[in-house]
Amino acid sequence: MSKRRKKNHDEEHMGEDWLLPYADILTLLLALFIVLFASSSVDAKKFEQISNSFNSAFDGGTGIMDQPEMVPEMEQLAGEESIELTETAESSPTDEEEEAAALADQEELQGIKEKIDQFIQDRGLEEELNTSISDDGLMLSIEDNILFDSGEDEVREEAEALSDDISELLVLSPPRNIVISGHTDNVPISNADFETNWDLSVLRAVHFMQLLLNNPDLDPAIFSAKGYGEHKPAASNDTAEGRAQNRRVEILVLPLTEDAAP
Repeated sequence: MSKRRKKNHDEEHMGEDWLLPYADILTLLLALFIVLFASSSVDAKKFEQISNSFNSAFDGGTGIMDQPEMVPEMEQLAGEESIELTETAESSPTDEEEEAAALADQEELQGIKEKIDQFIQDRGLEEELNTSISDDGLMLSIEDNILFDSGEDEVREEAEALSDDISELLVLSPPRNIVISGHTDNVPISNADFETNWDLSVLRAVHFMQLLLNNPDLDPAIFSAKGYGEHKPAASNDTAEGRAQNRRVEILVLPLTEDAAP
């Protein structure tokens, strides 16, 4: 009888001991899950809070399940992490949204082009002015002979009225960045005012831009000027007609998604 009682006593004792490692395993698994979830985005403050919570739990020799006050804290941290991840996902536009925005912008540029084309047609300037649209934006090209005397960088007085009209066409809503660029043919400059065609092209762009900015409705902050000299020809320099096309001033109206000219 005593041996049976002793055996029953041992079985009861073993039945209690196995709960301890089992609880520890559950505690470690739960801790690992929470750490992996909360560390999906690096946040030192939250990680420190979690670490302190674990330290306080394990230093006392008890599991997380023995400290119910830790559970709401972990749930709160995990909830904040989830909110941050959701907000980040919502703030990033999808490829489809970017494509739709670019398409809408191109359609708006097309509307501006049609307005400028109508102006060109009404003035009978089809030979001197032309427009085109590309991924770079809306381009208005003006042959130099309508704006400048040969080898000069100041806009002729009789062209100032045309410049004023063009400036009105550039008053846009919303405003867009605009680049004025000067171009020449490859014939070397032959006067004492300019060392190279590059110098001439830069000053022509700057002086034409300044004339446009006499319009108080235009913001100088959205304008910039460049000079390319003979280095970006629109046609071959082997013919007089091609060289005439290369001597030009261009107005590039940038897409709204662009911050600077290419």
